[in-house]
Amino acid sequence: MKQQQTRPAETAVSLAYPNRKLARKGISGLVKLLLLAYSLITLYPLYWLFISAFKTNQDFFNNPYGLPVEWMKENIVRAWDLGNMGRAMLNSTIVTITSVLLTIVLSLLAAYVLARFQFRFKKVVMALFLAGMLIPIHSTLVPLFLMMKEIGLLNSYGALILPYTAFELPIAIFLAMAYMISIPREVEEAAMIDGNGWWGIFGRIILPLCTPIVATISILAFLRFWNDFSFALVFINSQALKTLPLSLSLFSDGFGTDYSLTMGAMAIAVIPTIVIYLILQEQIMKGMVAGSVKG
Repeated sequence: MKQQQTRPAETAVSLAYPNRKLARKGISGLVKLLLLAYSLITLYPLYWLFISAFKTNQDFFNNPYGLPVEWMKENIVRAWDLGNMGRAMLNSTIVTITSVLLTIVLSLLAAYVLARFQFRFKKVVMALFLAGMLIPIHSTLVPLFLMMKEIGLLNSYGALILPYTAFELPIAIFLAMAYMISIPREVEEAAMIDGNGWWGIFGRIILPLCTPIVATISILAFLRFWNDFSFALVFINSQALKTLPLSLSLFSDGFGTDYSLTMGAMAIAVIPTIVIYLILQEQIMKGMVAGSVKG
């Protein structure tokens, strides 16, 4: 009798289990499909940029979404030569790399102090950095222009490096601080027992552990600095110091735009960004989720 009473329940469970498994597979498949669709939507503008870089102006307007009727490789060569993009890329590289390195060094030092030490006015200092995140960057162009004119920094690499670093520091400090808080203090205590001072702990323990957040800060800062147009437009007038965004503007004037050369120049300018992101993507993902879970 007992066996007869339990069989219906066992049968119901056995029937429900395949249904649940099938439902989970369906949900998983739907999620993957949605992610694939999102990836294609995200990548399509990049695809469109590269195929447009090899079109003539007529082909660009007549067939904006299709493949080029004739692949114009000359667009890339002409854009490189006419826009003096070799020099512009060198200028962008110098400004961007220097600004990124300064941002990383200063933000990690400041974040380490804020994450590990207690001192008077700590909350005030953090509030000041927070206020720096709230200031509209472009509202400072005129004051910065006047300031740099007085101290003789206009038309120099410093005219871009210093503002870039200053405006990127607040967000970089808060990202690094959130990451460092998640690092167990026992690691530092063990290093201190081994005879390391604060600088030894920072250089030998903290820095190697901060590789993911350094990658995250680097790519975010790189994208901001590499693509900046407004600061370079206001602070740089010399042709020899123009950055890539300024070079792109040479193909457009008040009378029209040469889209074939513009797309070719943009394709050249976006390649370094893609390469750096592909190199750092794994560390970037680790850095973005770091600090969200303690332990």
